[in-house]
Amino acid sequence: MRHEEYMKQKMNGESRDNVNNPPHYNQAGIECLDAIAAATADGYEYYLQGNIIKYLWRYRYKNGVEDLKKAQFYLDKLIKNKEGTGNE
Repeated sequence: MRHEEYMKQKMNGESRDNVNNPPHYNQAGIECLDAIAAATADGYEYYLQGNIIKYLWRYRYKNGVEDLKKAQFYLDKLIKNKEGTGNE
């Protein structure tokens, strides 16, 4: 999403889901997490684990509950990956 579009949405009060579906992580029909999973193969689990740690580490100092939800999002992805029901 271009900055201009983002600002229009913000000014119009349109809601976005910055935890589960942030528009800035989907470009040209490609979801960023899918690209990372494809590019990192076995390292994808470590990527997810790193994000879980990052968001738990900073939640008190930056975005509070939103960061906890992001940590939960990545934990859910990791669980699905280990169960074989997510990106592998």
